[in-house]
Amino acid sequence: MARDRRREPGRGGPTRRQLLLGGAVAGAGAAVAAGADALTRPGVAPPSAPEPLAGAGTVPFHGTHQAGIATAPQAHATLVALDLHEVTDRDALRRMMRLLSDDAARLTQGVAALADSEPELALVPANLTVTFGFGPELVRRALTGSAAAPSWLRALPAFTVDRLEAAWSAGDLLLQIAADDPVTVAHAQRMLLKDTRSFATVRWTQPGFRRARGSEASGTTMRNLFGQVDGTVNLEPGTADFEDLVWVRDGWLAGGTSLVLRRIRMDLDTWDRLDRGGREQSVGRTLSNGAPLTGTHEHDEPDFEATTAIGFPVIAEFSHLRRARSEDTGQRIYRRAYNYDDAPTGGEVSNSGLLFISYQADVDAQFVPLQQRLDELDLLNEWTTPVGSAVFAIPPGCAEGGYVGETVLA
Repeated sequence: MARDRRREPGRGGPTRRQLLLGGAVAGAGAAVAAGADALTRPGVAPPSAPEPLAGAGTVPFHGTHQAGIATAPQAHATLVALDLHEVTDRDALRRMMRLLSDDAARLTQGVAALADSEPELALVPANLTVTFGFGPELVRRALTGSAAAPSWLRALPAFTVDRLEAAWSAGDLLLQIAADDPVTVAHAQRMLLKDTRSFATVRWTQPGFRRARGSEASGTTMRNLFGQVDGTVNLEPGTADFEDLVWVRDGWLAGGTSLVLRRIRMDLDTWDRLDRGGREQSVGRTLSNGAPLTGTHEHDEPDFEATTAIGFPVIAEFSHLRRARSEDTGQRIYRRAYNYDDAPTGGEVSNSGLLFISYQADVDAQFVPLQQRLDELDLLNEWTTPVGSAVFAIPPGCAEGGYVGETVLA
């Protein structure tokens, strides 16, 4: 027979259960007392306040310009190009862009999309931006009346260095999705692609990355996977130059811009065979801090007239720095590049490169001349190969209640 554990009449003292409970309560009380004592004892630091979470950051979706252009580049980005279904006409384009704009506006503010099946994943916006671009075919279907496509909205001219692959080129609709958290990017991508299922199919997807948020001081120039400081000379958002050279001023694209995407494969395996001096000569900058070979700091102005003791230019004519520079200040672009690193194939150690993303008001007047100079004579071409190319018109932003593309679709 089981023993009766009830207290017997006349039996004194606490039961085992009471001792255990009493010990737990006493322990908790002691911990609280110790914590309170720690707040008052000299030389003991109080508990630190909770660290602010970077994932809570938001970037406004609505505005004169689309976000994701002048926005400080986030750590992760995925660019997705879609091909329109044959039956997707102007009215369907309008419906699609309303859906996309509405869900993008929600997701960028940490709010779940309307049909979000995983709404918890939307709660960490991490400075998410979504930028929409229109390819030549989408614009052709959207145009009506006297509206016209910009003359530069077409494939780039052929360059001798190009080895373009259809898998990474062209497209009718572009989604540029960027945030400081890769889960945020992946979730936003899925929600937005669900919106497009009735209108288009995915043509290609290209993810890219930079240093994680907080790894370097804000404003530090990124490094590509060659180890080079990449993008020292760049237009600065908020300046007069940026306003003049990035934003389109006239027509349905006023307040918008153009985007050129060049997927550049970087041959890291053969780059490994080049010594440090050869690497610096090919670029025209030091690897340590990105300073021109004639200077000591990254942003020093290069001296293209300086020569060595035996009369050769310190910054060679074939260097990337020299070829990228133009005397015409109108031939400048705003670059917002990302690295990519895919699985190696064919016995190689790496399959890496750069998603070179540039914004400019006029592709023909700004980007094409720059690329022609690089095509003609740039030693860096020995280790880089463009394998993808696409041009998109980036419409202006929209007001709350509106949608991106309404200047051509309304």
